[in-house]
Amino acid sequence: MLRGEKLKNVKNILSLILVIVFAVFVSNYDEGTQAAASLSMHMVSVSGESFGIKMHTAGVLVISTAEVQTESGVKNPAADVGLKAGDVITHVNGKAVNKCNEVSAAIEKSGGKQMILSIRRDDTQKSVALKPELSASAGTYKAGLWIRDSSAGIGTVTFTDKAGNFAALGHGVTDVDTHTLLPLKNGEALQSDIIGFSEAQKGKAGELYGVLTDTPIGSITKNTDGGIYGVTKANTASLHYIPVAEPKEIKRGKATMYTTIDAKGPQAFEVYISFVSRLSAGYKDMIIKVTDENLLKRTGGILQGMSGSPIVQNGKFVGALTHVFVNKPEMGYAVFGYKMVNLSKQ
Repeated sequence: MLRGEKLKNVKNILSLILVIVFAVFVSNYDEGTQAAASLSMHMVSVSGESFGIKMHTAGVLVISTAEVQTESGVKNPAADVGLKAGDVITHVNGKAVNKCNEVSAAIEKSGGKQMILSIRRDDTQKSVALKPELSASAGTYKAGLWIRDSSAGIGTVTFTDKAGNFAALGHGVTDVDTHTLLPLKNGEALQSDIIGFSEAQKGKAGELYGVLTDTPIGSITKNTDGGIYGVTKANTASLHYIPVAEPKEIKRGKATMYTTIDAKGPQAFEVYISFVSRLSAGYKDMIIKVTDENLLKRTGGILQGMSGSPIVQNGKFVGALTHVFVNKPEMGYAVFGYKMVNLSKQ
């Protein structure tokens, strides 16, 4: 083959490769654009209402292991078989468990005989053989486990859609000790009353104080890294709906955040979107700054409990507040609204 023909063939191959790469890129771009476009047509009713969260775990969460003082010395049965904080106990001797007292009762009734615990760790299921020890002080059998089966707190409802689905927080509910995402079995969204707050200060986060009532406003069905989701009991027909913004529509500039800081309910406050990351793979897509003098004067900035407060720009739902900058309490992260809408539909 002549040199010129070789070069021509190489050029043809390279051209073909470029065409294939370009076609794949265009295909992916079109799919992403179409997905965002379809979500932008989704209509939501933004809220900003404070609410109570009561969640029960799927399985029992291990908080930590502990020593057991026995007649023959200090033992640590749980740590000896490799149990650690963040593990979720799903079965004891083949029986499913979801409450702490179910695990505790089985251990106390074991008589010191070996037990098989099924645990979930990082989405992997495994079994361990644990032998409880007789506590010299309590007179009962112990495994050296601190465990938890529920969590409660307050947050902010982000939006409700026409189908009656709601979204809140913009981040997941994690265990206060292990910082792991709570595995949800079921949960309730309850009406809450805000009774006060501690002001935000540089280096110290402020916090909303609320009281959970017994009045349910919905059920919680999903706990994800991008928020909690569920079904509302409210009548959605009378709500006001606005479109969801595509990321490309969100600009640096003024916006409005809706949040609750007292008994008056949701109020509108001015914020400034100072940073937008359209390539973010996680949920820290924007940085916002509170510019409303009234809110700054009253609270010092963003408070714990405001997570989920919806943000609106140019008449469209753009996202929700998720985290506060502790050293700059007037600033915080926010997640794109279209991501929360997507999670609510999954």
